[in-house]
Amino acid sequence: MKIIIGLGNPGSEYAHTRHNIGFEVIDELAARHHIDLNRTKFNALFGKGLIDGQEVLLVKPLTYMNASGEAAGPLVHFYKLTPDDVLAIHDDMDLPVGRIRLRQKGSSGGHNGVKSLIQHLHTQEFARIRVGVGHPERSRQVVINYVLNGFTEEEKTLIADAIDRASEAAAAWLTLPFPKVMSEYNANK
Repeated sequence: MKIIIGLGNPGSEYAHTRHNIGFEVIDELAARHHIDLNRTKFNALFGKGLIDGQEVLLVKPLTYMNASGEAAGPLVHFYKLTPDDVLAIHDDMDLPVGRIRLRQKGSSGGHNGVKSLIQHLHTQEFARIRVGVGHPERSRQVVINYVLNGFTEEEKTLIADAIDRASEAAAAWLTLPFPKVMSEYNANK
C-alpha cells in the first residue's frame, strides 16, 4: 500500500485557494479513480482504493496546513508504511503558477505543512509534487493573504492543467520508479 497526502486547509472558506492545491489534486485523483473520500481517522479524511492495481490511501489532513503531519504521521504509522510509500502534494510559491516539480526528498523549503510532515514522519526522505502558485512581491502579511485567496481568471486555466498533470504524476508514482516519473513530469512546463 502507498499513501498520497494532499496538503491544505479544511473548510469551505479555503476551497480553491492557492494553499489548497494539494486537496484539489487529491479530489481529482479520487474522482478519476472512483475512490470515495469517506473515512476519518487520526484527524484526516481519506479513501482507500486501487489505482493501476496498486492499493493506495488518498489523504486530506483536517488539522490545517501547518499541522498536517499530526494527521499524516499517525496514518503512516498505523498502516505500517515506510517513507518510500509516501507522496506529498503541496503548493509552492517559488514556482510560477501552473508549473509542477517533483522531488524525491529534501527540506521543507520554508513550507510549514511540509515542515510538519517532516517532523511527524521523522524524515525528509519522502517524495513530493510541488504545484506552483506564484509569489507576491511584498511583505509576509501579503504572502499569507495571497496563499489564502483564489486564482485570477487568467491563472485558472494554468492551475486546471497543473492539477491534471500532478494527478497523472501521482498515479505514475504508484507503479513506476520515481526518478522516471520525475524525468517525465519535470521536463514538461
